[in-house]
Formats: sequence, C-alpha cells, structure tokens
Amino acid sequence: MTQGSPEIGLIVRQLRRRQELTLETLSRISGVSKSILSQIERGDANPTLATVWALARALKIDLTELIGGEPRQTPQPIEIASASFTPEIRTEDGRCVLRILSPADHAETLEWYDVQMAPGGALVSEAHLRGMREHLTVLEGTLEVTSGESRAEVPTGATSRYAADVAHTIRNLSDRPARALLVVTR
Repeated sequence: MTQGSPEIGLIVRQLRRRQELTLETLSRISGVSKSILSQIERGDANPTLATVWALARALKIDLTELIGGEPRQTPQPIEIASASFTPEIRTEDGRCVLRILSPADHAETLEWYDVQMAPGGALVSEAHLRGMREHLTVLEGTLEVTSGESRAEVPTGATSRYAADVAHTIRNLSDRPARALLVVTR
C-alpha cells in the first residue's frame, strides 16, 4: 500500500477523538469503512477526494481543514459604536465638528470623518504626509475645497478628491449648514 497523507490522518484522528467518536461510529456516519478509516489515521492510505469530503461532512468541518488549506474563518461579531462613544473634534470657533468614524486600529492608513460645518466654518490644514489624499463627499449644502493652488466648489452629492500633502482647506461659504463625509488615505 502506498504511503498516504499523515496530515489528513492526524487531523481525522484528533477531530474524531475530540468529538468522542469511535472508528465504528465515524465509519457509520461517514460511509467510509472502519478498516479504511484506520489506514487513513495511520497515514497508510491515500484517501480519495470523495472520502475526504465524506469525512469532513461527518466531522462537521470545512473540507479545507483536511486537505491543508486555510480553514474557513468564523464571522466576526458586528461591532456597534453608539453615537455617545463616537469621538468628536471641534474647531476653536465651534463652527466645524468632525465625528471620527474610522476605527482606531486603522489610523495609520485610513481616517474617516462625518463633517458638520456651520455657515462660515472652515477646516484649514497644513500639508499631511507625502502621498496623502482626501476624498470629500458633500451630503448637504455646498463646500469649497482648496488644495495647493487649486480651488473647486463641491455641490451636494458630489465627491472631490485632492492632494492632502499640500496645504488645503474646506470652507462653507454659504449661509446654510453643510455636511460631508471626509476620507483621508495614505
């Protein structure tokens, strides 16, 4: 008999024992004979894909766990951050409020803000790190963006993308409040 895959056999044996199954019980629920199961567990048999599939189903695991792939990851729970736990930054004059929406563990690569700007409000920024860009989507009102020597008016529903590694400003020149989503990428 040819040498089989010791990894599959070892995994089958560990899972069978962890689930407190005898060879006979696993044979019955998988449809694989007891003698073949014993040979697989010892690494003396090279199981067919159909056999591995039957064992995976009987052991209630993903097929990839037996054939050396990465096991399917269990979904992460949904994380909810209530409004009261969403940090805010306010300009000194109080006309601009930035709610920090991005998770803290992404601060090096992504910043995401809900921007609320009163009439006459402005966010004036010095140059950020080289290669940084900002993406501003106006949800309500109209904002003006200046990046270096460039200037543009951004109406409701539009998105502006611009260099943030130069001095840049976002202004609400209207007489109405404005709201936008601001994403900063590196």
